[in-house]
Amino acid sequence: MRLLLLALAAAAGWSAEIRAEPVDLELVLAVDSSASVDYIEFNLQLEGLAYAFRDPDLIAAIGNGRHGAVAVVLMEWASTGRNEIVLPWTRIRDAADAAAFADRIDRSPRQIQTGATSISSAIRFANALFDDNGYEGTRRTIDVSGDGYNNQGEALSSARAEVIASGTTINALAIENQVLGLGDYFEDQLIGGLGAFVIRADSYRDYLGKIRRKLLREIQAPPMS
Repeated sequence: MRLLLLALAAAAGWSAEIRAEPVDLELVLAVDSSASVDYIEFNLQLEGLAYAFRDPDLIAAIGNGRHGAVAVVLMEWASTGRNEIVLPWTRIRDAADAAAFADRIDRSPRQIQTGATSISSAIRFANALFDDNGYEGTRRTIDVSGDGYNNQGEALSSARAEVIASGTTINALAIENQVLGLGDYFEDQLIGGLGAFVIRADSYRDYLGKIRRKLLREIQAPPMS
């Protein structure tokens, strides 16, 4: 009986593995919902994301991948342990998929109203979302947008080290409306992994265009060294 149970368990694990759908990129979009972000600023983050997923160049970039598909999940973050999934994992292959995802972003209410800035908690939560998500990406990336320093919870450097060691890339968009030089801090303390980079926005209005540029760069495979 024990051997039979082991065989069934092995078969179940094999079946779960082959059911994982191949995609070029598994991407976590992590948007800042802490106390420093007012409602106008928060909505500009969502507006920028929705605009980007309606962009023809972004759709073309997705189609140019080996599998012609990406998987995306949208989350909010603030204090330690205050992380919420806004939109679950969604496969995007073409303009119709991307437009539907953008429409869902437009309809998404803010789920975290205030809180401290725990980027370390956010990236740990984001990295756990890759587990058993039904997709098998050639690359895994966490896309963090924020306007301040990590000021609560675990040291950012230790959380980053473990996330990167798992094979995940962390990229960042530094919104420098309050903290000048935030991009330098993200360069030193946050980003890492294959092809990791920071893009800087002067304001949340500037974010509208910069997030499109960032997503295009993330979807396109980084050059091999």
